[in-house]
Amino acid sequence: MGKHRQKVGPLLAVAAIAVGVGACGGSGGPTGGPAGAAAISGELTISGSSTVEPITSLVAEKFQADNQDVSISVNGPGTTDGFALFCEGKTQISDASREIEPEEVDACKKAGIDFIELKIGIDGITVLTSPDNDAVDCLDFNDLYALLGPESEGFENWSDANSLGEKLGASHTPYPDAPLVVTGPGEESGTWGSFIDLALKGIGEGRGLDEVTTRPDYQSSPNDNVIIQGIEGSPSSLGWVGFAYYEQTGGATKAIAIDGGDGCIEPTTQTIEDRSYPLSRDLYIYVNSKEAESNDAVAAFVDYYLSDQGLASVQEVGYVSQPDEELAATQEAWDSRRSGAGS
Repeated sequence: MGKHRQKVGPLLAVAAIAVGVGACGGSGGPTGGPAGAAAISGELTISGSSTVEPITSLVAEKFQADNQDVSISVNGPGTTDGFALFCEGKTQISDASREIEPEEVDACKKAGIDFIELKIGIDGITVLTSPDNDAVDCLDFNDLYALLGPESEGFENWSDANSLGEKLGASHTPYPDAPLVVTGPGEESGTWGSFIDLALKGIGEGRGLDEVTTRPDYQSSPNDNVIIQGIEGSPSSLGWVGFAYYEQTGGATKAIAIDGGDGCIEPTTQTIEDRSYPLSRDLYIYVNSKEAESNDAVAAFVDYYLSDQGLASVQEVGYVSQPDEELAATQEAWDSRRSGAGS
């Protein structure tokens, strides 16, 4: 575990960073400005998804190399908390591991905040256990609901979910007679919400539930590194994080293949990119439209984010780049400053 923390700490730590940015000296540089352009100055405050935070932090580090007159802070308390700050006008950019919800759109609208939605990469929510857990290699959505859904509250052993799993027609019962030690994201996290939408919601609604959520009785954290440590800490653990966090465990955790109806599929760069992995989801940044027009630092930073050098950060921290046609749509949305969700 010490080796793992040392590897991911500088990149994935949930801590604000301050970097300087200014204009580069020639055309084709990070800001995209012409030679002799006036130096850019200002402040950027970016908050939101802990999943997207490593990408944005690396983009900011690269931006720092050629620019020195803009102060940037990046932190990752979670997508939901990030949108709350964004819709209060406290941040210029919000990192998100899910699309903005209608009630969040309403909150922004009431505050007079228009935004530009930009898709910047793809993630696969990765369901993890310990490499010592030889009894579990694949789970379908019914299995996940039986183990992690709202009707699993109080289950202390994997085998406690056998009856529910059998009723649901889950493919991988009986489960092992071993402690079910769950560590995962909490309600502030977009990964929590996306997991519900992708894996649990349809089953719960089919069972007549008005509101589908996870079981409440597990160890939750907004810090993905804490979740990883919890999963590493038990031989019969269960939890879920973004793909990049799993990749950087270096074999200290085991990814469970997911069956979404087409057989057991493991999360890999290829299966996430082609979205055959059932828990694939898009990653976003949301930019305050007024700030994009009035704050030169915001425009320059987003220009750089969407450049080849900036978007290379997606793969460099362990996530998956979008297909070319999706990247073109993102660039068009930014170039036209097209506002609103689903843009």
